[in-house]
Amino acid sequence: MPTTPRHGAHDARRRKDEGASVWACTPTRTSGPASAPALQSALPKRPQRGGARRALLYLVRTVLALAVVGGMAFGTYVLYLESHYTRIADNTLLEINQANATDVQPQLVAGQTYTATTYNIGFGAYTPDYTFFMDRGAMADGTATQGTSSVATGEQSVRDCTAGDIATMRAAAGGMAPDFMLFQEVDVDSDRSYHVDQRTALADAFPTYQSVFASNFHAGFLAWPPTSPHGRVSSGLLTLADVDVTSALRRSYPVDESFPTKFFDLDRCFEVLRVPVSDGRELVLINSHMSAYDKGGTSRAQQLALLTKIMSEERDKGNYVIAGGDWNHAILGSLTLYPSIQQVPDWVAELKKSDLPEGFNIVAPDNLNNVPTCRGDDIPYEKDKTYTTTVDGWIVSDNVVATAKNIDTKFAYSDHNPVLLSFTLKGQE
Repeated sequence: MPTTPRHGAHDARRRKDEGASVWACTPTRTSGPASAPALQSALPKRPQRGGARRALLYLVRTVLALAVVGGMAFGTYVLYLESHYTRIADNTLLEINQANATDVQPQLVAGQTYTATTYNIGFGAYTPDYTFFMDRGAMADGTATQGTSSVATGEQSVRDCTAGDIATMRAAAGGMAPDFMLFQEVDVDSDRSYHVDQRTALADAFPTYQSVFASNFHAGFLAWPPTSPHGRVSSGLLTLADVDVTSALRRSYPVDESFPTKFFDLDRCFEVLRVPVSDGRELVLINSHMSAYDKGGTSRAQQLALLTKIMSEERDKGNYVIAGGDWNHAILGSLTLYPSIQQVPDWVAELKKSDLPEGFNIVAPDNLNNVPTCRGDDIPYEKDKTYTTTVDGWIVSDNVVATAKNIDTKFAYSDHNPVLLSFTLKGQE
């Protein structure tokens, strides 16, 4: 008969075996109780579903958001440009600034010889190595070329070029300043020329002359090209006169007002100045700057039609007419006159004698064959390599006797050379 201890020993062995079984099924504890992440990491991971789809959706949403923001920014900028876009009214009277011009000649004397210059000073930016971002061309082999700069290289460069322009004018007429000086692309307060006031600099250099200024480029901030924006521009035409000007009128040229051309082109115009003559008639002196980047030449044709109409009307009245400026047309057969390793650029059109009304002529400079007045701005200037032509000069009525000369500055201060005119008014016959 079993005794009590035997039963106790059996129970103890059973409890010991069961305890060993329990411990064998329990994970080993090394540093405290097991955490939930640790347990989860021990389990196989379930594949994530739709991850690529969610990434694509996020990308699409981001692109759309950027497009909306970009569109709103562009729309806001266009509204800004529109708010700053205005055209100055046609037939606007211009102020004749007398300054210290107390010694000007009261009138011109028929039969006496006078001098005048026309000079596009290119807002003081165009040193020989300067190129302009809107100018495109091609080498003789067809290789495309394009300028890069949109602003002058620095304030000092603008001041140096302006000083060079002034020095050139002081000696333009046989070592003396001419009686009349016509300038184009004269900046007043522009980002592109570091806010150098060229109008004041030129007028102050010739304090005894009257001055007449006509704005033809007044734009809000032009944010192109993006890396170096052209910025805000205020520029125009300036005429200095050593003979009394009795009236000055700003006439507006037709221009391309399509989007976005109208923001980057000028508010083209020409000045009409009246100077009394001893025989009772008037000299009608015109300072003009026609369109350049005019695909198809539509605007230039309309501009020429307006100008020649006014010139003819003044001649029919018996007045003397002299028109000078930057015509942005190759004149006097100079389209391919000068040596070059480039093709003729697209922006160059021709102005021929047949384009003028009866009784008018383009005055051919004595040195036309040797000295051009304009260079291409798609590559730096190198003589006989860069494309050159003559686009600056003078148109006179047949009651004016005139000669001309292109002044060779070697394009040191501008992408244009000035042109000197010597003229005599015939007087009553």
